[in-house]
Amino acid sequence: MEQIKEEKIREAVDNRIKEFAKNLETRYIKELHDPNGVINSKKKNVFIKPLGDEFIFNSAFCRSFDSSFGNVLEALANDVASVSFDVITEKISSFLLPQQTQHIDYIMADYEKHAKIPEISDYSNFDAFIPSNTSSYVKSHVTDNHFYNSKTKEHYIIELKAGGDLDNKKAKSEKMELLKEYFILKNELVGTDESVKIFFATAYNKDGEENEWRQERVKQFFAEDELLIGKNYWNFVCDDEHGFEIVYDQYQKSCNYILEALERIKKLYF
Repeated sequence: MEQIKEEKIREAVDNRIKEFAKNLETRYIKELHDPNGVINSKKKNVFIKPLGDEFIFNSAFCRSFDSSFGNVLEALANDVASVSFDVITEKISSFLLPQQTQHIDYIMADYEKHAKIPEISDYSNFDAFIPSNTSSYVKSHVTDNHFYNSKTKEHYIIELKAGGDLDNKKAKSEKMELLKEYFILKNELVGTDESVKIFFATAYNKDGEENEWRQERVKQFFAEDELLIGKNYWNFVCDDEHGFEIVYDQYQKSCNYILEALERIKKLYF
């Protein structure tokens, strides 16, 4: 990776984690005298209290941390991606035709019955007649990551799970939503030479970064080329085969902001 690019990625990681730590501390300072605050509420649990201050703090903090940190990773990915791509934060807005919705239903039914193995060509080769008036079919959709590669003229739509896995019951619905986003954006780009690719991603591999990611229910609905798991996601976001190494190395350094904030918060409450 070029040095200038690496420096920009490291700076993006450092700034985002520093901001997160600052906001975290600000939040808990505001809740210090609030009896219904996250930590104060946990302190009132008579069954938790005998286990000690450290346990009270950790049990109160971890659940809150997990939910908020997922948003941080999504924002961090956008920050890092902006070094290599155009990051689009607006909703995808265009139209979705009944034929396209019907086609989504058809291929999802085949996947569910194990009638076929998912392939990108299942939807990329589908063309629908576009009427002159599409106003009644207007749709918009929010996406986690939307990047544009001006060199290849490709749009990338990514559904990111900050955790390392996906609830098996949600795999079908996640693919359906991504396909809707695919067709909506494809319709918006009619008349251009730009293309669209969709991906399902996780911020880390729940089975270990060097191991195979085992979620067969997800693979029932997603082609291998649609999956960006753990380090492959960060390599893609950085547009470099060493992207994950750089992001994770900098995170290990920058996470001291979080550790220091936690110690200060703990001293405030106990």
